[in-house]
Amino acid sequence: MNNRTKLLGTSGGAVLVLLSMALPAIAQQPQSTAPAGSPAVQMSGQSMTHGASPASAAFMQSMQKMQDDMMSHPATGTPDQQFVEMMMPHHQGAIDMARVELQYGKDPTLRRMANSIITSQKKEIREMKSWQAKHPVK
Repeated sequence: MNNRTKLLGTSGGAVLVLLSMALPAIAQQPQSTAPAGSPAVQMSGQSMTHGASPASAAFMQSMQKMQDDMMSHPATGTPDQQFVEMMMPHHQGAIDMARVELQYGKDPTLRRMANSIITSQKKEIREMKSWQAKHPVK
Protein backbone atom coordinates (compact mmCIF):
# COMPACT_ATOMS: atom_id res chain seq x y z
CA MET A 1 0.00 0.00 0.00
CA ASN A 2 1.52 3.33 -1.00
CA ASN A 3 1.32 6.56 1.01
CA ARG A 4 -1.47 7.95 -1.15
CA THR A 5 -3.61 4.84 -0.58
CA LYS A 6 -2.95 5.02 3.16
CA LEU A 7 -4.02 8.66 3.15
CA LEU A 8 -7.18 8.03 1.16
CA GLY A 9 -8.32 4.94 2.99
CA THR A 10 -10.73 2.41 1.57
CA SER A 11 -13.61 4.77 0.82
CA GLY A 12 -11.34 7.41 -0.69
CA GLY A 13 -9.74 4.77 -2.88
CA ALA A 14 -13.17 3.62 -3.96
CA VAL A 15 -14.05 7.15 -5.00
CA LEU A 16 -10.87 7.31 -7.07
CA VAL A 17 -11.79 4.02 -8.75
CA LEU A 18 -15.23 5.38 -9.66
CA LEU A 19 -13.73 8.65 -10.90
CA SER A 20 -11.09 6.88 -12.97
CA MET A 21 -13.84 4.88 -14.64
CA ALA A 22 -16.22 7.79 -15.25
CA LEU A 23 -13.87 10.56 -16.34
CA PRO A 24 -12.44 8.94 -19.52
CA ALA A 25 -15.95 8.46 -20.91
CA ILE A 26 -16.95 11.95 -19.88
CA ALA A 27 -13.85 13.49 -21.44
CA GLN A 28 -14.78 11.93 -24.80
CA GLN A 29 -18.05 13.89 -24.87
CA PRO A 30 -18.13 16.59 -27.57
CA GLN A 31 -17.52 20.19 -26.54
CA SER A 32 -20.81 21.94 -25.88
CA THR A 33 -22.11 24.74 -28.01
CA ALA A 34 -24.62 25.63 -25.32
CA PRO A 35 -25.08 29.37 -24.79
CA ALA A 36 -24.09 31.08 -21.57
CA GLY A 37 -26.70 30.55 -18.88
CA SER A 38 -27.84 27.23 -20.36
CA PRO A 39 -28.05 24.13 -18.14
CA ALA A 40 -24.61 22.95 -19.24
CA VAL A 41 -22.30 21.85 -16.44
CA GLN A 42 -18.73 23.16 -16.68
CA MET A 43 -15.73 21.23 -15.41
CA SER A 44 -12.08 21.31 -16.49
CA GLY A 45 -12.92 22.94 -19.79
CA GLN A 46 -15.42 20.23 -20.73
CA SER A 47 -19.13 20.92 -20.99
CA MET A 48 -21.86 18.43 -20.38
CA THR A 49 -25.25 19.32 -21.81
CA HIS A 50 -28.55 17.56 -21.63
CA GLY A 51 -27.41 15.60 -24.71
CA ALA A 52 -24.97 13.61 -22.55
CA SER A 53 -26.00 10.26 -21.18
CA PRO A 54 -28.03 10.57 -17.99
CA ALA A 55 -25.29 8.86 -15.97
CA SER A 56 -22.53 11.12 -17.33
CA ALA A 57 -24.61 14.22 -16.70
CA ALA A 58 -25.41 13.03 -13.15
CA PHE A 59 -21.73 12.34 -12.39
CA MET A 60 -20.74 15.77 -13.69
CA GLN A 61 -23.51 17.51 -11.77
CA SER A 62 -22.50 15.76 -8.54
CA MET A 63 -18.86 16.73 -9.01
CA GLN A 64 -19.73 20.34 -9.85
CA LYS A 65 -21.98 20.59 -6.78
CA MET A 66 -19.21 19.14 -4.62
CA GLN A 67 -16.69 21.64 -5.96
CA ASP A 68 -19.08 24.57 -5.51
CA ASP A 69 -19.93 23.50 -1.95
CA MET A 70 -16.28 23.00 -1.01
CA MET A 71 -15.30 26.41 -2.33
CA SER A 72 -18.24 28.20 -0.69
CA HIS A 73 -16.66 28.05 2.76
CA PRO A 74 -14.60 31.10 3.64
CA ALA A 75 -11.19 30.55 5.14
CA THR A 76 -11.64 30.34 8.91
CA GLY A 77 -8.01 30.74 9.77
CA THR A 78 -7.89 27.39 11.55
CA PRO A 79 -6.79 24.35 9.57
CA ASP A 80 -8.91 21.94 11.62
CA GLN A 81 -12.15 23.84 11.07
CA GLN A 82 -11.45 24.46 7.41
CA PHE A 83 -10.62 20.77 6.96
CA VAL A 84 -14.03 19.63 8.20
CA GLU A 85 -15.84 22.45 6.35
CA MET A 86 -14.35 21.30 3.07
CA MET A 87 -14.33 17.57 3.73
CA MET A 88 -18.06 17.34 4.46
CA PRO A 89 -19.07 18.47 0.95
CA HIS A 90 -16.27 16.30 -0.45
CA HIS A 91 -17.74 13.28 1.33
CA GLN A 92 -21.24 14.29 0.24
CA GLY A 93 -19.93 14.37 -3.33
CA ALA A 94 -18.72 10.79 -2.91
CA ILE A 95 -22.17 9.82 -1.63
CA ASP A 96 -23.84 11.54 -4.57
CA MET A 97 -21.55 9.80 -7.07
CA ALA A 98 -22.15 6.44 -5.38
CA ARG A 99 -25.90 7.03 -5.73
CA VAL A 100 -25.42 7.65 -9.45
CA GLU A 101 -23.59 4.32 -9.66
CA LEU A 102 -26.48 2.62 -7.87
CA GLN A 103 -28.97 4.26 -10.21
CA TYR A 104 -27.19 3.48 -13.48
CA GLY A 105 -24.41 0.98 -12.80
CA LYS A 106 -24.78 -2.74 -13.33
CA ASP A 107 -21.55 -4.26 -11.98
CA PRO A 108 -22.26 -6.05 -8.66
CA THR A 109 -18.78 -5.29 -7.28
CA LEU A 110 -19.09 -1.57 -7.95
CA ARG A 111 -22.63 -1.49 -6.60
CA ARG A 112 -21.40 -3.07 -3.34
CA MET A 113 -18.57 -0.56 -3.28
CA ALA A 114 -21.03 2.30 -3.84
CA ASN A 115 -23.16 1.11 -0.91
CA SER A 116 -20.05 0.89 1.25
CA ILE A 117 -19.03 4.42 0.25
CA ILE A 118 -22.47 5.75 1.18
CA THR A 119 -22.34 4.09 4.60
CA SER A 120 -18.77 5.09 5.45
CA GLN A 121 -19.01 8.67 4.16
CA LYS A 122 -22.28 9.32 6.03
CA LYS A 123 -20.62 8.08 9.23
CA GLU A 124 -17.62 10.35 8.70
CA ILE A 125 -19.87 13.36 7.98
CA ARG A 126 -21.69 12.71 11.27
CA GLU A 127 -18.33 12.52 13.07
CA MET A 128 -17.18 15.80 11.51
CA LYS A 129 -20.45 17.53 12.41
CA SER A 130 -20.02 16.32 15.97
CA TRP A 131 -16.47 17.68 16.01
CA GLN A 132 -17.73 21.01 14.64
CA ALA A 133 -20.38 21.27 17.37
CA LYS A 134 -17.64 20.90 19.98
CA HIS A 135 -15.31 23.38 18.23
CA PRO A 136 -17.33 26.38 17.02
CA VAL A 137 -15.65 28.98 14.83
CA LYS A 138 -14.64 31.97 16.92
